[in-house]
Amino acid sequence: MISYEPLWETLKKKNVSKYALVTKYGFSNGTIDRLRANEHISTHTIEKLCDILDCKPNDILKIIKTNSK
Repeated sequence: MISYEPLWETLKKKNVSKYALVTKYGFSNGTIDRLRANEHISTHTIEKLCDILDCKPNDILKIIKTNSK
């Protein structure tokens, strides 16, 4: 499972609001909702977030292992 929990901390550290992601950087409300719900987003979106926040993917997402065998 992918968690976007690190994104919210990175946004705080970089002083970028969710509102700014929508109004200044052109993210849709749907994308923000998917991030909040830990749903799938494109690698393009991850790349765009990394560029905006000047960070690495690990600063945006983490992988949580599940026991699904």
